Amino acid sequence: MIEKIEKINSVNGELTLPGDKSISHRAVMFSAMANGKSTVKNYLNSEDVNSTIDCFRKLGCNIVQTETDLTIDGKGFGGFTEPISNLDAGNSGTTTRLISGILAAQNFDTTIIGDVSLSKRPMKRVADPLLQMGARIETNDAGTLPMTIFTSEELKAIEYDMQIASAQIKGAVLLAGLHMDEETVVVEHSRTRNHTETLLGLKVEEFEGYRKIYSSKKNYPKPKEYIVPSDISTSAFFIVLALNLEDSELLLKDVLLNETRNGIIKILQQMGGKIKIENARESSGEKIGDLRIFSSKLRNIEISKAIIPNIIDEIPILSIAGLFAEGKYAIRNAKELRFKESDRIDAMCSNFRKLGVEYTEYDDGFTIDGNVINENILIESFDDHRIAMAFTILGMIVGKGISVNNFESVAVSNPEFIKQVNVISVKKIT
Repeated sequence: MIEKIEKINSVNGELTLPGDKSISHRAVMFSAMANGKSTVKNYLNSEDVNSTIDCFRKLGCNIVQTETDLTIDGKGFGGFTEPISNLDAGNSGTTTRLISGILAAQNFDTTIIGDVSLSKRPMKRVADPLLQMGARIETNDAGTLPMTIFTSEELKAIEYDMQIASAQIKGAVLLAGLHMDEETVVVEHSRTRNHTETLLGLKVEEFEGYRKIYSSKKNYPKPKEYIVPSDISTSAFFIVLALNLEDSELLLKDVLLNETRNGIIKILQQMGGKIKIENARESSGEKIGDLRIFSSKLRNIEISKAIIPNIIDEIPILSIAGLFAEGKYAIRNAKELRFKESDRIDAMCSNFRKLGVEYTEYDDGFTIDGNVINENILIESFDDHRIAMAFTILGMIVGKGISVNNFESVAVSNPEFIKQVNVISVKKIT
């Protein structure tokens, strides 16, 4: 599907966006693991989260689903049943990698499959630490899906020193650790999103230059109610839109402000973005608040290596903000972008080239400078929801007859994206 994008003059009003994707995945998983009934309110009803829901239904969970809420009858420790078919994770790397830590401790064999995009993403990085714990796992020769997790005789607790800054790898090891009396320890040198440890209440020790996170059977999930705050990654698209349109003022309600996820706000504020945090509070152990955004003149800044894991999912839309900011925009130390739903470094640079934007591509990032020159360009989404939405925002800011190919990929994280823009835009788009 090709979506033609029209220029918007300004945005005004307020939005309450859907629940955070990372927390929604984990709330579903932990509810399914618990022994009894849990509820998940304001979950993200998207293709990725629905992949997680479908996997746990195949593992024997009764899940009642509405547009905004879930009721999940958890199976308890050792209660999952062998699925009669492969678990299909769709496009969701979070589903695949986190559930692998749970499946490694079950007494049956399971095979995880995914769509074409997910089947290209590296899974050896999560299989290796689980193998160290005694799991039996096979991927294909390329280290990708399909991945089969076999019954293992007995898992053992380990101390795992993370070499890749990935909350998914960390989560898989910690979730496997929930099935043993002895403590499993993950050593993290670069802070990644901490929803697994926050939602489970895991012990975390802070040291100079690293952290240790502990999990064991005593941390196994119990039934509870989860209230999922609005997704900060989804919010970022609307923040950049409001900052770059004159005479705009936008209020985003109940947005996740977790310290391992709020780097996008800090960077945009440092760039000169007028973003005010109002009504800051806590919900289900997570920091949330309302964001009020005003039109601003941005200037590019140096982005430190340390903050990259915090903003990894927001780099596509941050790069759009950088294009319109004063000075040259540079993102480096972000090679992990090449292993997302698409090779996002290649995807961004390919589309900038089409638009006539000056760029230089590196193995771990890119620089951009100059303006959008070309008109009536068909942007390629590469079937990647964040690429599709980032360049849609660009088209809304500059006009120039831009269209986005395979726009339906936005359903992975925000199926209602266009409807939400229509609510706040002065000039409606179709």
